[in-house]
Amino acid sequence: MIYKEKFKIAVTGAADENFCSKRAIELAKEVGKEIAKQGCVLVTGATTGTPHYAAHGAKEAGGISIGFSPASSALSHVKTYRLPIDAFDMIVYTGFGYAGRNLLMTRAADAIIVVSGRMGTLNEFTIAFEDEKPIGVLEGTGGLADEIRTIIKRPFRGKMNIIYSESPRVLVKNLIELMKKEKGRL
Repeated sequence: MIYKEKFKIAVTGAADENFCSKRAIELAKEVGKEIAKQGCVLVTGATTGTPHYAAHGAKEAGGISIGFSPASSALSHVKTYRLPIDAFDMIVYTGFGYAGRNLLMTRAADAIIVVSGRMGTLNEFTIAFEDEKPIGVLEGTGGLADEIRTIIKRPFRGKMNIIYSESPRVLVKNLIELMKKEKGRL
């Protein structure tokens, strides 16, 4: 049997739905479905809000969903952090809190997609940006996603691998093409 690695795409976004546009939840679910349909693995912060809906979308499409938890155990994940477990094939209990989880999750992924978002999403975005990972931004979802074009106009270093779309299907397709180009894959 020949092993073929699948691309891992992290979906980052607002855990609190109040910071999303009205369509962000529906679009997050569509992003998860597209990640699965296009043969990739979904990675999230094993949290609520847009990442959780993306995980549900991936599962509905028969995909694989991996969550990186800030907690050190399943008990702490559910009881202390009050985070969901229902949409994941596997949860990695990092024990590093949110900042450590963000770093591990982002580094474990080949690319990220930003759907809405707040400060935690900004942290994950800057990690991916500094690592020069391919980044997809789902515009029209509110929060950070709709501010990234303005944020990156300021001084920066490194290479910009950022693509934008309002369509989950187009965004995932174009992000996969960017990852193939970056990794020299066919």
